[in-house]
Amino acid sequence: MNTKLIEDIASAVLYEGYLLYPYRASALKNQQRWNFGVLYPRAYAEQQSGADAWSNQTECLVRAGSDAKLSVRVRFLQLAGVDERSLAVAARKHSAVTEPRPQGSAAQERDITLSSLRLSELAAQPSRLQLTQPLDTLIEVEANLVDRDLYKIRVSVCNTSSCDTAHRDEALTQSLVSTHSIIGIQGGEFVSLLDPPDELRDFTAACQNVGTWPVLVGEDGQRDSMLSSPIILYDYPQIAPESPGALFDGTEIDEILTLRILTLTDDEKREISISDERARQILERTESMPAEQFMKMHGVARCLKEVQEEMS
Repeated sequence: MNTKLIEDIASAVLYEGYLLYPYRASALKNQQRWNFGVLYPRAYAEQQSGADAWSNQTECLVRAGSDAKLSVRVRFLQLAGVDERSLAVAARKHSAVTEPRPQGSAAQERDITLSSLRLSELAAQPSRLQLTQPLDTLIEVEANLVDRDLYKIRVSVCNTSSCDTAHRDEALTQSLVSTHSIIGIQGGEFVSLLDPPDELRDFTAACQNVGTWPVLVGEDGQRDSMLSSPIILYDYPQIAPESPGALFDGTEIDEILTLRILTLTDDEKREISISDERARQILERTESMPAEQFMKMHGVARCLKEVQEEMS
């Protein structure tokens, strides 16, 4: 298992859409968060007549004996309300022309792990973990033997937090944001849902994934880890080595975003620096980036060798 590679991909998923260019909380596009994988409190979601999700479900296949062990890591962001008064004071201190009135929030990374779940035990009795901190969260893991040494794994994540508000911004502070799971197996291997062996296509077609999609992650060819993401990915997703760091904006185009950041006014940059710590880091990284790093982002050809071999 290439832990760093998996962590990098999972972190990119965690912060996809976290804050959009121009990275100012007062910018119109940042007035309302649009993160993927939001699980609202059940009471709030049911008030919305099912328009907003309060749970997700992952189903995938693993080839393994009954003694194989499963691990499940559920990760999400928890938003905390922004103190607008302190931001306004900070804005005046830094001589900003206008006081930012951010509707967004800072975020804390949350990580819940269930480990050493033996498949034989999961098949007999699903594992349930009910948490009350940091949010009321129910995680269920089960394994069903569907063929010889072939198990269907189901992971469900539910936000069971109570909620007495009808306002989306308030409900978001009690929500699981950018929810995803990293599923690992010891003593077995996962089956690709995108490109399964012919004899397993009927089994993979029967997998029902709701609000999430599992893909193989790690080094190409490894089958001991799945990333169940709210964003549809291919097996073995990668981050381009030319990328200097996260930019959060959906469908990142690093060069364009980086150049646009440099065109922001001094007042806009001041607002960024006091509105969100991660946005401030983007600004500092961009302004200190050496010229050779800019050139690396300009473009690169990949898989050219393979294409040439096929044509010859």
